[in-house]
Amino acid sequence: MLKVVLKLEYLDEKVKQKVMKKVSVVEGVDSMSIDTKDKKLTVTGNVDPVVLVSKLKKLCHTEILSVGPAKEPEKKKDEPKKEDAKKTDDKKKAAAATAAIKAYPAPVLYQYQYQQPYPHYPTPVPAYQHYYSVEEDPNSCVIC
Repeated sequence: MLKVVLKLEYLDEKVKQKVMKKVSVVEGVDSMSIDTKDKKLTVTGNVDPVVLVSKLKKLCHTEILSVGPAKEPEKKKDEPKKEDAKKTDDKKKAAAATAAIKAYPAPVLYQYQYQQPYPHYPTPVPAYQHYYSVEEDPNSCVIC
């Protein structure tokens, strides 16, 4: 996990929204935030900072301020107990959901076949057709 801080030089809110869209599409982005006062973009995740700058350089001037590991929040001793309670609740909910899914029959998927618009008419076989052009027939008369 990396924490990348970029300095942006944009003029209006439309460019800011476009920056957010461009960054959200990049693979590996976990979270992002923009400080509008300092015009700094903070991105966390498994992201290459050069890729971010190359995506954003078309919209506004971009500089890399810092790249470093993202700090994980410190866990207290009381938190694991709450997480264990949450895990058991999640397991109970998952078991109830799977039981509800198994209670209903599986949906039947129909396969549609291509049908001709007029099945009672035979498909015509194209006959040999020859078209003459002016270049092919030197004896033709063309009046301009």
